[in-house]
Amino acid sequence: MKTEAVLFAGVAVFFGVTASVYGAWARDPAGTAVLIVAFLMAALVSFFLTVQYRRRGRRPQDTRDAEVADTAGPVEFFPPDSPWPITLAGGFGVAAVGVVYGVWLLLIGVGLLGMGVFGMVFEHAGRQEPGEPSAEEPR
Repeated sequence: MKTEAVLFAGVAVFFGVTASVYGAWARDPAGTAVLIVAFLMAALVSFFLTVQYRRRGRRPQDTRDAEVADTAGPVEFFPPDSPWPITLAGGFGVAAVGVVYGVWLLLIGVGLLGMGVFGMVFEHAGRQEPGEPSAEEPR
């Protein structure tokens, strides 16, 4: 994450310098405010990545001699027959059309989005891992 932190720090410096030069020459408060906000956002991301790098150390992706298997770990199961991604996409589409055609359609889309998010979050809440004892079996 060190590389990403340095990249975002460079973006923050760019926006900081641009905001100061633009603010001094253009005297446009709206454009200056937008550039300052862009600077703050890039600085925030850079700060977050720096803190994460200090907490966790180097990742396998940061070393030159890393193998693909070094990053392998547990991967969650994503079922191919899940209806929730389609529900999310439909809800987003209805909500986007609702912005143009009316609040009632927007509210229906937000409801579909909420239903899709809820479904994806709790899809595997009761699922048992293979090899894991069930609640009825003694350990």
